[in-house]
Amino acid sequence: MNLSANFLATADRRPDQPAIFFGDDLVTYGALRAQTLAVSAALRRGFGVRPGDRVALWLRNRPEFVPALFGALHAGAVVVPVNSFLKPEEVVHMLADAGADVVLTEQALGEAQAAVGAALPGLRSLDLDALPALPAATEAETAAASARGAADLAALLYTSGTTGRPKGAMLTHGNFMANVASCREVLLMVDGDRFVLMLPMFHSFMLTVCILLPLTVGGSIVLIRSLHPPKAMIAEILRHQGTVLPAMAQVFRALSGLPPGIELASLRLCISGAGPLPAEILAGFNRRFPGVPLIEGYGLTEAAPVVSLNPVRGPWKDGSIGVPVTGVELSIRDDAGRELPDGADGELWVRGANVMAGYWNQPAASAAALRDGWLLTGDLGRRDPDGYFRITDRKKDMLKVNGINVYPREIEEVLHRFPGVKEVAVVGRADPKRLEAPVAFVAFEEGRAAEPRTLHDFLRGHLADYKVPREFRVLPALPRNATGKILKTTLREMAKAEG
Repeated sequence: MNLSANFLATADRRPDQPAIFFGDDLVTYGALRAQTLAVSAALRRGFGVRPGDRVALWLRNRPEFVPALFGALHAGAVVVPVNSFLKPEEVVHMLADAGADVVLTEQALGEAQAAVGAALPGLRSLDLDALPALPAATEAETAAASARGAADLAALLYTSGTTGRPKGAMLTHGNFMANVASCREVLLMVDGDRFVLMLPMFHSFMLTVCILLPLTVGGSIVLIRSLHPPKAMIAEILRHQGTVLPAMAQVFRALSGLPPGIELASLRLCISGAGPLPAEILAGFNRRFPGVPLIEGYGLTEAAPVVSLNPVRGPWKDGSIGVPVTGVELSIRDDAGRELPDGADGELWVRGANVMAGYWNQPAASAAALRDGWLLTGDLGRRDPDGYFRITDRKKDMLKVNGINVYPREIEEVLHRFPGVKEVAVVGRADPKRLEAPVAFVAFEEGRAAEPRTLHDFLRGHLADYKVPREFRVLPALPRNATGKILKTTLREMAKAEG
């Protein structure tokens, strides 16, 4: 079995059932099945795609992304989702590295496509705006199921590249199917669940939790056209009776600010992922929507991606990433690979059928990230005595101030509690006296502000003096990549240049 076979089997059982809600449009499983087979046939017939060939998906959030995904997989291809916010130079690197010479795309990206095509003259494209006009798959093509198995590659997912060039995580059909099975169990998924998809479809979080999970087990997707304004976004969720909302912290901050009278009546569960959930945002959401659980989880692209989650039925622990999902093991290790006791800080290691096969064409990076079946995440954390895990910080973000470990996330959590603070990030800068010095970058909500001295004094009331930054830089907004992660690499360069 493979991902496309699982989807087609589900579609065969529920041809008239809704698969995707998108504004006024409703796409049934039967329609998705026909579109998927048409894309598969077009790739095989018109482009000569063979099992193992890499096919890029360069599309914005739209229903056609789904038949593009399953159609490429049904043709036996390895899909390469492209971040639709990247510049042409970045796309060129990704496609060249993956060896993809076929791309499924759309006319709205035509200018960027032209620039990429000029750099990659052998690149061929299939315009998904023309999906309705594609010939239907023949009976023979419909019967020609992909022979790909669990051990075969399904996708190359390029990491966000906040440091250096992105690397392609090699994820197999088995990796994804294992993670889908884990998510189905821990999310207590029921027949009729409707997953709200509002973040980019190319992101691993959305790919597994909002596409593969619902569409291979019989749920449906509520695909949101726009996140702005939040009031209209909520209206769309309620209109289509979305039940599960996976998103990131910024979305839940925006929802917390909605005026009284707007409720999330259809939702049974909200999940925060793709980055840490500051305690202040969680508290604000709980005050505003006390009847809707917001639980934090943890994952990374290299693990397909879900690793842990606070249990849906509780107990929920603030500041915790919860417990490992079914079939996944977590361990806290020191630099020598020795397991550490509860309460001790170390690197988080992950083991399970969801862990990637390695990085595409990067044997050294693969060897550094994978050890004896374990994935070294680069995240620092600890295990509580009750089995719940916490993330302290990224290993590369940890600072050494006068020889003492300082975790920027701890400082950030406190700054989030200062009135009017919208975004915050703390990075390190070389310091001749203290080895490293923390520098805080802060963005305020509109109409709010504070002097650096006020922020400094506020932190001194909550943190040891050696943890308190001496420098505060106020920006209109913090730099983020296309998936919403704060670009600490950029901030470090700013701190270094201005220091």
